[in-house]
Amino acid sequence: MTQEIDPKLLEILVCPLTKVPLRYEAEAQELVSDQAGLAYPIRDGIPVMLIDEARQLKDKEVKK
Repeated sequence: MTQEIDPKLLEILVCPLTKVPLRYEAEAQELVSDQAGLAYPIRDGIPVMLIDEARQLKDKEVKK
């Protein structure tokens, strides 16, 4: 089951590395920073905004 993230929260969250807005991937439950090439997990509805916890994106996952 996928949880939705609060749109207001998504508006204020930025990548801790690049400071750019994030893209929400509901199916994967991740917040994606295309510029940094990182995907931050959402666990139990809470975004984990730690660079050490982020998953490195594969080239085909990055949207230009």
